[in-house]
Amino acid sequence: MYLKSLELLQFKNHEKTQMQFSQEINCIVGLNGSGKTNILDGIHYLSLTKSAVQSSDSLNVMHERDFFAIKGQFELGQKPLEVRCTVELGKKKQIYQNGKALGKASEHVGLLPLVLIAPDDTELIKGGSEGRRKFFDGLLSQLDHSYLDQLIRYHHFLKQRNALLKQFAETGRRDLTLLDSYDAELIELSGKLAVRRNALLQEVAPLLQSHYSEISQGQEQVSIVYETEALNTEFESYFKNLRKKDFITKNSNAGIHKDDFSFLIGAHPIRKIGSQGQQKSFIIALKLAQFQVFERDRNEKPLLLLDDIFDKLDDQRIEQLMDLISAHTFGQIFLTDARPERSKKILSELDSEVVFFGVENGVLK
Repeated sequence: MYLKSLELLQFKNHEKTQMQFSQEINCIVGLNGSGKTNILDGIHYLSLTKSAVQSSDSLNVMHERDFFAIKGQFELGQKPLEVRCTVELGKKKQIYQNGKALGKASEHVGLLPLVLIAPDDTELIKGGSEGRRKFFDGLLSQLDHSYLDQLIRYHHFLKQRNALLKQFAETGRRDLTLLDSYDAELIELSGKLAVRRNALLQEVAPLLQSHYSEISQGQEQVSIVYETEALNTEFESYFKNLRKKDFITKNSNAGIHKDDFSFLIGAHPIRKIGSQGQQKSFIIALKLAQFQVFERDRNEKPLLLLDDIFDKLDDQRIEQLMDLISAHTFGQIFLTDARPERSKKILSELDSEVVFFGVENGVLK
């Protein structure tokens, strides 16, 4: 699988940008704010039907315009595939495959697997549990459509249940029969989703440790612990016993939306005792494990996006990453750098085809 060409129309700061790509390494250079990351985000849209940066689609429309469009020409399984994404203000987002509109964006997710390594990835370690759940849910959603469907269903019932709890508080009347029906759905779905999350971690764990050792040249043991109540045999009782608290907080206090993933070095949280270098190595190892899981599942390499990677790594870690690229560990790579001379020096030493693109204020130079 690879991306042959990309067209951005009124997407962020790109009025109209057209690019033809190498099957190997594509390096996009330009000053900060020039639009490098926006090109990567356009590719992200074509794969996952959403931005990696903005939560609202409307925020990606160019200033004073009313729509954006992104089109990519792929080769998938030795067959051509055109993917187009359009967002018009006030209307539903549309995804097209070879000109055919899809009923739901979720139908497209997983067809074109992608791994992004970005500057703010350390927030997976430093930030709250929601970011870590989103990471693993995103990984599983690309691997397994049934997981994505169940996750969408879970959040639908969770939203309905929370709205019902607020209604109870406002009216003073409680429809316990309706609440029971929501509880039954959330309890069942929590169990199914937790089983899949746990199975994924069993696959990721040895890959994470292997890549961490390669990148850091260290002997530390790293691991991830999945923290959930949903796998306990008494989960249904636990869920229902929190109902009094739910009535008080007007929120659901049990379910897989409360899960977390602890990132450990040795037996301790890497967030607390890990150095900056150890945390960076952990995140890159985690993303490379994600890459390998996709490759195993699909029997082909996902797209790899590296955003300002040279700015965030020391020379040793850059060298280790370039060794992996030199060994053709990856397939098609897209990377950005604010310093063209640096990227040219580093990439010139690789036995790979490298194509450079200069960007200034959303325009190719």
